[in-house]
Amino acid sequence: AYPRQLDFAAFRRIADEVGAYLMVDMAHFAGLVAAGLHPNPVPHAHVVTTTTHKTLGGPRGGVILSTQELAKKINSAVFPGQQGGPLEHVIAAKAVSFKVAAGEEFKERQQRTLDGARILAERLVQPDVTEVGVSVLSGGTDVHLVLVDLRNSELDGQQAEDRLHELGITVNRNAIPNDPRPPMVTSGLRIGTPALATRGFGAEDFAEVAEIIASALKPSYDADDLKARVAALAEKFPLYPGLK
Repeated sequence: AYPRQLDFAAFRRIADEVGAYLMVDMAHFAGLVAAGLHPNPVPHAHVVTTTTHKTLGGPRGGVILSTQELAKKINSAVFPGQQGGPLEHVIAAKAVSFKVAAGEEFKERQQRTLDGARILAERLVQPDVTEVGVSVLSGGTDVHLVLVDLRNSELDGQQAEDRLHELGITVNRNAIPNDPRPPMVTSGLRIGTPALATRGFGAEDFAEVAEIIASALKPSYDADDLKARVAALAEKFPLYPGLK
C-alpha cells in the first residue's frame, strides 16, 4: 500500500553493490506501467512479478518476468511443485487483457485512475478533514491508491472500514508505518480508484466520492444522505447495461 513511486535504478545499484538479485512485485501498479504512467521496473530488476487482475484488469492470475539467466531456475521452482496443468481459458483471458492494455482506451482509463486518486487525496488533506484527526500518508499519492492515517482520529481502521461499507463504499483497513494498533484493527485505511475508473468515473464523479468519504470520516454525518449519493453514483455507472 505504498502511495509513491520507487527509484528502481537506485535499488538495482544497491543490489549490485552487495551481489544480490533485485526482485520487484508490481502487482498493484502494472497497469500504470503498461500505460506509461509509472516507472518501469523491468529494465532494472532481475525478476519482476505481477498479478493480472489488479490495475491490469485481466483474469485472476499472475506473470513472472526474468532475465534469461534465471529463467530455467524459476521454471524449475514453479513447476511442478507450485503449478499444475495449464488453464487454457485463463491464458486466453490474459492474452486479451494484454491486447487491451496496449490500446488508447486503457491508457485513458489508467489516467483517470491516477487523477481520481489525486482528487481523493487532495480532498482529504483539506482543513475540515484534518481538524478531526484524519490525514493522508505522505501528503498525497502518485499511484492508484490513497493511504489514510487515522492515528489522531476517533476512528480506527476497522471502524472506518465498517462505516464506509455501511454506506456502500468498499475500502479496507490497512496498517501504516509504526502502527500502534493490532494488524486486524490498524490505524489506516486504503482507498483505491481502479474499479471506479473501469466503470467510467471521471473527475466530477471522483470529486463526489471524495466528498462522501470526507463527510463519512467526521464525527457527525448524515448516513441516509450519503447512502443516497452512493446509490446515485452506482446507478449512473452500472456494472452492466440495465443492471439495477
